[in-house]
Amino acid sequence: MKLRSAVTTTQQTFSEAGADLPTPTVVVVAAAVVENPLAGRGHVADLEELEVLGNEAAGFLVRQALGALGALGIEPSDVRGYGKGAIVGIDGDREHTAAVLHPRFGAPVRAAIGGGADIIPGTKKVGGVGSSITMPIGNKDDRWVFDDMDAADLSVVDAPRPDEMVIALVLSAGGRPGARVKKPV
Repeated sequence: MKLRSAVTTTQQTFSEAGADLPTPTVVVVAAAVVENPLAGRGHVADLEELEVLGNEAAGFLVRQALGALGALGIEPSDVRGYGKGAIVGIDGDREHTAAVLHPRFGAPVRAAIGGGADIIPGTKKVGGVGSSITMPIGNKDDRWVFDDMDAADLSVVDAPRPDEMVIALVLSAGGRPGARVKKPV
């Protein structure tokens, strides 16, 4: 993985809709700006190189995200939700992001947080420098836990360049701030 830069942001929410939360909710987004080894090569049938890149990027990103959570006293076992996303520069194609995010990305994340029976929801796109992406967050074990359904936005002001990708991981603890929507009975 040829890493140019990394960005990690943490948002703590202490109150929502005028009400203090019993415990703050936390969302961390860790992103890596990496070289896309297939940029400018047109249609490439074998995307294994990007699958390997996705696995390596996931390991890096989960360490970054857990480091940020650890600084707040949040343990890996406290992670309830997760999500992912990628933006490929204009010399790549959308399938490059799928290769990075789907086949091998989840294993390092699940190993680091101690589980995760459900899919890691994600989104992908082709974009230029400064493009933003909204990444869904879902409960790590059950996609039908409404309290963890949320989203996180990301934009890296100088990425992705045409031959790069922005790859991101979202982890959450505490659920959606002020969650109170219940399943129908």
